[in-house]
Amino acid sequence: MTMSETGKTLIRGAKVLGGEVRDVLIDGETVVEVGTGIEAGGATVVEAAGRILLPGLVDLHTHLREPGREDSETVLTGTRAAASGGYTAVFAMANTFPVADTAGVVEQVWRLGREHGYCDVRPIGAVTVGLEGRKLAELGAMHDSAAAVTVFSDDGKCVDDAVIMRRALEYVKAFGGVVAQHAQEPRLTEGAQMNEGVVSAELGLGGWPAVAEESIIARDVLLAEHVGSRVHICHLSTAGSVEIVRWAKSRGIDVTAEVTPHHLLLTDELVRTYDPVYKVNPPLRTERDVTALREALADGTIDIVATDHAPHPHEDKDCEWAAAAMGMVGLETALSVVQHTMVDTGLLTWEGVADRMSFAPARIGRAEGHGRPVSSGEPANLTLLDPAYRGTVDPAGFASRSRNTPYGGRELPGRVTHTFLRGRATLMDGKLA
Repeated sequence: MTMSETGKTLIRGAKVLGGEVRDVLIDGETVVEVGTGIEAGGATVVEAAGRILLPGLVDLHTHLREPGREDSETVLTGTRAAASGGYTAVFAMANTFPVADTAGVVEQVWRLGREHGYCDVRPIGAVTVGLEGRKLAELGAMHDSAAAVTVFSDDGKCVDDAVIMRRALEYVKAFGGVVAQHAQEPRLTEGAQMNEGVVSAELGLGGWPAVAEESIIARDVLLAEHVGSRVHICHLSTAGSVEIVRWAKSRGIDVTAEVTPHHLLLTDELVRTYDPVYKVNPPLRTERDVTALREALADGTIDIVATDHAPHPHEDKDCEWAAAAMGMVGLETALSVVQHTMVDTGLLTWEGVADRMSFAPARIGRAEGHGRPVSSGEPANLTLLDPAYRGTVDPAGFASRSRNTPYGGRELPGRVTHTFLRGRATLMDGKLA
């Protein structure tokens, strides 16, 4: 593909949502025409026969690590990874150093995104000062800052104090924000190394019981109902959690939930290898849980897929299991895993993927300009995917600074070939622009 000097791009013959084959003309930052037989002299032409054109993906749960842990990831490298995976917006979690618990820190992350980002970066503000769970952070100041924070989370830690959680829900209700909860009752997971079950018993590793997640979710949906506020459940991982969220939604409680790609595919059986790449928070669960999560994502009980992209330097993962950090990178493989687990199995259509990975996360996080249909007059935030591609995951080729993927050497379907951020190609023919 040769770039045009006119600022126009013509995507020719792509399958848009609904399965129709269409040409899409981008002029500047906007989609200006969708149809057939479009002619645009001087435009950059992307031949897209057999490919699927999706609205740009939005990740509500990304760890960019900057400021403070640039050895793991930076805003630049993390957003390059996002663009490689088809993302046009990511929400950056607050567990940085210093913690993003003030207007100054969230504005720093926001400005880094504007200056260096290959996608839009929306900072997530901490719920409590220093993620310590004792005192509310400057929620209003972060919302009123240039970063305009709408999502607040102590992710990596649970807001386990019920009074603090209630006050946070009350506070964000005033400006339409949402608290994203890392559901983990800390006393129930002291010394935990993996999912509590048959495998943990056989391996002699400390177990992480499902009830540690489920009890916090049950408490928080009731608090959200009492307050009349919004709560979002991060990285839901158990069949029991699915049932609690399903019950809460049936009562009209304003709760949303996410599932990660790795919890849709991997199980605790992999821990038998003692490979720390499979060590993650929450832990990999059982095949029964995986099945329940897929079904819940398909029927809408789980609203979105979020990566929980958690980069770590080599030395933090290439060590014994007990000492290893928890987390996996996921931005560059998420869409492939979702195709493998949800589309190729018949559980979701591509329209469903667009909803779970673009429309719904943009709506939950209130990411203006993202999660919009591919139609005339809309911002040109777009992702072009080749669904017929099959390839082996090679971490050495990642744009992320970290390589802690559980999919290295595994064959996965689908390949993002182009990503457009407001009409600008950030990924062209599979290569970063």
